[in-house]
Amino acid sequence: MYTIGELSRRLGLSRSSLLYYDKIGLLQPSGRSAANYRLYNAEDLRRLENICRYRQAGLTLDAIAQLLDSEPRLAGNILQQRLQHLNQEIAGLREQQHILLALLEDPALQTQTRALDKEAWVAVLAASGMDEQAQHNWHIQFEQQMPEAHQDFLESLGIGAEEIRRIRLWSGMADRGIAE
Repeated sequence: MYTIGELSRRLGLSRSSLLYYDKIGLLQPSGRSAANYRLYNAEDLRRLENICRYRQAGLTLDAIAQLLDSEPRLAGNILQQRLQHLNQEIAGLREQQHILLALLEDPALQTQTRALDKEAWVAVLAASGMDEQAQHNWHIQFEQQMPEAHQDFLESLGIGAEEIRRIRLWSGMADRGIAE
């Protein structure tokens, strides 16, 4: 059995967090000591480890409560929704990054950020010895193996929606031997 202090030290949480989790029913102690201190067992520890993992994934306490008390199918849906939301946030942040770089009008900043645009990426591929056919093959493989990641990568380069559509269509059609 663990006291609230032992649990908080073990997982790096504040005592007040654990008290709050108890108050909202997210993590209630399995027992009480003779002095009425909260006591947690190994199952409670595992539950708290899951709570911490879900918090690291950015889930709300309400979503975590649903996850912990739901059947696996529903849990998967909740996690997938969080993943979709996170992908949207990342795409929005990348767009903001490209806008800021454009507003600053300083090409030198491009090399000082984690942003990469289409021209810089094509230059890296060419410098590594990839000709147009090799680059095309790269897109085909990316589209085949990870279509959503391919979409995300193209968006991260600041490429517009219509051009992305054309690239993905071109990559997918080439794979099936269909001429443009």
